[in-house]
Amino acid sequence: MTAAHPIDQAWLSTGNTGAKNYDEFPDETEITRIVEANPASMLGVEMPAHTPEAVAAGLTFEQALPAAAERLAALKEAGRFASFGDVAVAYRISGGEEPVAYGVYCLVDTAEISSSAEEPGKVIRNEDVFLEKVKQRNELNQRLRHLLSPVLLLQSTRGDELHAAIEAAISAAGEPVSTDTDESGRAHEIWAIGGEAGEALTALAGDGDLIVADGNHRSLAAQVGELDRFLAVITTPQSVSIRPYHRLVKGLPGAATQLVEQIGQIGASVIEVDGPPETPSEGGTVVVYGRGRTWEIRFGPLGDDLASRTSGTAEGSVVDRLDHTRVEQEVFDGLLGWDAGDKRITYVGGDYPASWLAGQVDAGRADLAILIAPVTVPDFIDVNLKRLKMPRKSTWFVPKARAGLAIAELPKG
Repeated sequence: MTAAHPIDQAWLSTGNTGAKNYDEFPDETEITRIVEANPASMLGVEMPAHTPEAVAAGLTFEQALPAAAERLAALKEAGRFASFGDVAVAYRISGGEEPVAYGVYCLVDTAEISSSAEEPGKVIRNEDVFLEKVKQRNELNQRLRHLLSPVLLLQSTRGDELHAAIEAAISAAGEPVSTDTDESGRAHEIWAIGGEAGEALTALAGDGDLIVADGNHRSLAAQVGELDRFLAVITTPQSVSIRPYHRLVKGLPGAATQLVEQIGQIGASVIEVDGPPETPSEGGTVVVYGRGRTWEIRFGPLGDDLASRTSGTAEGSVVDRLDHTRVEQEVFDGLLGWDAGDKRITYVGGDYPASWLAGQVDAGRADLAILIAPVTVPDFIDVNLKRLKMPRKSTWFVPKARAGLAIAELPKG
């Protein structure tokens, strides 16, 4: 039985509303600049406290919520969105470095979300979250009664069939409802697929295990808000790849060199190298940069206190061995005494190169940059099949589903 369904009341962009998702910005002042340049950007609705007007007035997220509702209503009134009932929305991303990507916007049963092996469900959520972000997403959903950003789900059971079915549906559908070009020059196109064709497409998309590739906060917000269904884009394994996910650190209690020395004292191999930092090509080595100095770090064997946390074996689980886990547990928690959700840690996705992170440190906006190789797709799948959890912000899937192309109106009441 499928977990996915057509969207009862969809609003599809007629142009110029597309944007990065709200959580793709390590520097949120960039959101303000984007909204100022394009007031129709969905970021103005998703992140109301970062609009130029809200920033000038010093509004909090909660204080800016009424303006978000007004902005969305104004966009619909101005014809920025067109109404469609009972449709699946076929989605194609092309023109980038990656292969052509396919997906389908639809609604997915919230009751199917599973965050552990003991919790049944087809939708596998695999990552710890920041509760404040979940709270804000829920407040936005409840205030607007619209779902704005989709959860990206990976169809792990029937991916090949879904890939071919979406491609065929697009070929038969004619011109797209809307086309949006992102910052990397990729074209994001959507088609409304109604009737039996839409039902068949969502039935296939929701048949089997669906792994959360992006949107752990949004899926949990649907649960917190007791929504029957949440907005998703279900995509295929051949449509995505994983890029690195780095960390910027500020507010160190001492110098960066002091922290690096402490890392060496806990059994890691530390080698200083010449030149600017570069992202490691494969796991096992973490690169640390501290204003003009670059180090390559290889953590030692798992200690007794770190191994067996999830696997019950001396060598630890696949999660225990991930570089992201070692940084989180041994550096942030072990040496600094910080939780991974500490505000002094900024998570920087793979769309930002190593040179950008180094620039942030050189400019004094961060004390340290930690560059980590991307998680491999086999490791990601292995973690999910074992129903374990990934460390926070450890998988940067590309290409990402773009916000502001398709939104779903929630039933009244």
